[in-house]
Amino acid sequence: MAGEDREFEDLLLMLKETRGFDFSGYKRTTLMRRIGRRLEALKLHHYGEYRDYLELEPEEFNRLFDSLLINVTGFFRDPVAWHTLRSTVIPSLLDSKGAGAAIRVWSAGCATGEEAYSLAIALAEELGMDGFRERVKIYATDLDEKALQVARSAVYSERDLEEVPSELRPVYFEPVEHGFAFRRDLRRQLIFGRNDLTRDAPISRVDLLLARNTLMYFNSGTQRSIVRRFHFALSDPGYLFLGKAEMLLNHSDKFEPVDLRMRIFRRVGTSPIGARAPWGSGTMPHRQPRDLALHAAALASGPVAQIVVDRAGKVALVNSRAEMLFNLNPRDVGKPFHDLEVSYRPAELRSVIEQVRTELRAADLQDVTWHRAGTQEASVFDISVVPLLDRPGGELAGIGINFHDVTRYRRLRDELQQANKELGHAYEELQSLNEELETTNEELQSTNEELETTNEELQSTNEELETINEELQSTNDELQQINDTLNARSEQLDQANTFVSSVVRSLGDAVAVVDADLRVLVWSAGAEELWGLRPDEAIGRDLTDLDIGLPIADFLPQLRRTLSGDAPEYVKGRPTGIMVNAVNRRGRPARLKVELSRLHAEDASPRGMILVMNLLPEDRAEPPV
Repeated sequence: MAGEDREFEDLLLMLKETRGFDFSGYKRTTLMRRIGRRLEALKLHHYGEYRDYLELEPEEFNRLFDSLLINVTGFFRDPVAWHTLRSTVIPSLLDSKGAGAAIRVWSAGCATGEEAYSLAIALAEELGMDGFRERVKIYATDLDEKALQVARSAVYSERDLEEVPSELRPVYFEPVEHGFAFRRDLRRQLIFGRNDLTRDAPISRVDLLLARNTLMYFNSGTQRSIVRRFHFALSDPGYLFLGKAEMLLNHSDKFEPVDLRMRIFRRVGTSPIGARAPWGSGTMPHRQPRDLALHAAALASGPVAQIVVDRAGKVALVNSRAEMLFNLNPRDVGKPFHDLEVSYRPAELRSVIEQVRTELRAADLQDVTWHRAGTQEASVFDISVVPLLDRPGGELAGIGINFHDVTRYRRLRDELQQANKELGHAYEELQSLNEELETTNEELQSTNEELETTNEELQSTNEELETINEELQSTNDELQQINDTLNARSEQLDQANTFVSSVVRSLGDAVAVVDADLRVLVWSAGAEELWGLRPDEAIGRDLTDLDIGLPIADFLPQLRRTLSGDAPEYVKGRPTGIMVNAVNRRGRPARLKVELSRLHAEDASPRGMILVMNLLPEDRAEPPV
């Protein structure tokens, strides 16, 4: 069993380190039951096996979180409770705020947003549309980013809107492609964001806080911490609206019931964080107890996160801002500072504290960047570590550590530097543009003068063009005569081509004409019939590359000698002839006589060769196929 518990703790640690979800404050039995369902679905037996499966299948994280973060919600869920809220709490809240005062609302654990939009409708009905847009700001948070995406889109199906009164649906929802969308002009007053109630700082100065069916998933220790944060977040008066399964019986010092059956409570008392005295009785003997309490309350509720370490190196004071920022709680007071995570994150403070303790001189760390788990944006701090003396010039009583959040100022500084840089570039571009304009002005003046000159030239050119036009007309007549001559010569060429074709056909069975590089220039119909190769497949190719049954390699030397003039062109008055054994297009043996004749240019230089391929009489008649 101990091994199973260890595997379970390792699984929770993996979810925290890899995905930023800290489930250590949730009820253990609930977590084990829901994770067990995933093991059953995957047919796994141990948490260790499931941890290995998550490393191999990252998509399983989404299914696991859907199981752990059950987003059960709806519009006006528990209508009787919502009626009480609208009829009792909201009018009382508006009366206490006064006319025109801003109203801040926090929906914690908002899931897919139905609760936040229900509250928007309730407030808009009470204030009117204009009053709602001018005065109300609703902050809706959840741990599940996928649910927040649905909430931001504000698009719901007709089934989702069943609990919305029929007379209010057309007022607050507009039909869209996939359902009905909450009115865009009112949606601007709602801000959705991720918030871990167990770790992140609460939203402050809230008039109404809805956390329905959220606390019941946490263990008692985590519930106490969250309730304390809710108490800090609420204004006075401030109202807390919980779910049916949640009560605050053990927190009567912080909340009193307005309607216990409907789980509506009102904030009472001062924050226990502010009431905690930061000093022991012997530290500041000159102050009265009332002054000490006032001093402690002011220090604890200040906007700067502060931690005080006593001479023994233990935590003596943690104000509310530091608790929310570094996930500390009252139980950490009295612990050794170096055992806390804040001692080394966001900055290594242990060595700095030792230096301040030794030198009794303040030390500053500037521009310390901190990437908090579960958030994408980094925070920037200026950290000051100062020695605290029991009296002026006295002994060291402790060390004060102040965390100044300068993220906004650093961002503004960076934006200012970027703006200055862009302004400098713009000024340079402006100067350059001014110079270009001056240059352009001079060029325009010069161009104007050139245009006047060009106008005179155009007039002269126009006269020349008239003369040229007359010449062109004369040339056109001459071209017409040339065209008639060319047409006559074209007819002569057609006749010559017809004559050449007749000559080629009369030379023999198959004729091929090649140039000096043995590229085919003419391929007769007889050659096509003999070798089965069309003219378009033969013309332009090297004779030796043709895939035909003519053994050119056997008489290629003779062919080249004849072409170069080293062999006689005629023997006994006839072209040089070669007897070869070939294979015709049907694949049958054929005996050929190949006659070679040089093709001469007008200057008698060899231009190519004529090959006449004649079948010998015994091979002319082939048996039918």
